Amino acid sequence: MRLASASPGGRDLTRRSLIGGGLALTLAGCNSGIEMPGAEFAAPAAPPARGFGPTVGETLGSGPVRVGMILPLSQNAAPSPVGASMRNAAQMAIEEFAGSSITLMIQDDRSTPDGAAQSTQAELGAGAELLLGPVYAPDVRQAASVAKAAGKPMIAFSTDATVAQPGVYLLSFLIQTYVDRIVQFAVSRGKKSFAVMAPQNDYGNVALAEFQESAGRLNAPVAVVARYGPGEAQGAAQQVGAVSGQVDALFIPEQADAMPSVAAALASSGNKTQLLGTGVWNDARVLRLPQLQGAWFSAPDSAGFNAFSQRYRAKFNGEPARLATLSYGAVNLAGALARNPDRFSQRALTSVSGFNGVDGVFRFRADGTNERGLAVLEIDNNAATVISPAPRSFAAG
Repeated sequence: MRLASASPGGRDLTRRSLIGGGLALTLAGCNSGIEMPGAEFAAPAAPPARGFGPTVGETLGSGPVRVGMILPLSQNAAPSPVGASMRNAAQMAIEEFAGSSITLMIQDDRSTPDGAAQSTQAELGAGAELLLGPVYAPDVRQAASVAKAAGKPMIAFSTDATVAQPGVYLLSFLIQTYVDRIVQFAVSRGKKSFAVMAPQNDYGNVALAEFQESAGRLNAPVAVVARYGPGEAQGAAQQVGAVSGQVDALFIPEQADAMPSVAAALASSGNKTQLLGTGVWNDARVLRLPQLQGAWFSAPDSAGFNAFSQRYRAKFNGEPARLATLSYGAVNLAGALARNPDRFSQRALTSVSGFNGVDGVFRFRADGTNERGLAVLEIDNNAATVISPAPRSFAAG
């Protein structure tokens, strides 16, 4: 399966970018000594940079530690709005916090695997101790092979968990984190058996597999799984409707643009079961659907992104891509860790306490995937209301 990043409401998981994970960042609930903007902490000065040659690409910041960033600034020889937004967010992070700790070298991978590999090689040759990016899964795989050979860690932005590995960490919001959170919440609210109505696409495949695994861990049976292709939601809705008396909740891992037709199918089948979804439902097209009122879905708290967006608009006179917080967060994280003697070691990057940023707490697992603190929201009166707040810290285990 070839799955890369998806936009918050997008279906194309091979060349788009899922919801971002920005940080304005503190270590979450730990005493390691790293604190980020606004904290009353004077970090020790970073050690002097080693004697590498000239920097490459566009450089931002003046810190002694060199960090490479690989972004899709162009695609098919044309400028990429997503890449431009991520570059702008990186500039914000440098100016707001990280610029005294790191020198950031930004390279365009041209949205291709070969471009990603070439950019990685150039930045490593210029002394990069950490790589940030790329975005798309094929590009991450190619860049990671170069970084791993050089023994340098990478924090990438793909939502394809298959590209994660020790030393290649994913900062993005993974589909699996959405699913785990909503299943755990539903069971905590007394839901004991489930149905799934999932589209026949990559997002649906990954979400379904994780839902079945998560429900199994909680001893909550999945009574029926109904798959559907484009225009086939009606048949799937009838299939789950036939067992509506045997299940407590129906999980639908569908994108925002397809939900009106799915909602219509549910209405015609007479569904009254509690509906469950993922963060891609945090979209006006879903929130205003009558059949979705009362539905639950997992998502990051939006307050941090709203504040970030306000600053972005004031500086760049435009709206940030939702993915921009990934870039902003990665640069801030690099700037924070660069102030520690341990800086980009596996031990530092996989801190059990994790980090607390714009979109809440997160931590990297040793296998390169991540765990995030998500809220659960209920759709009510055409808006999303938090009914289970996101955790502010992680348990020690």
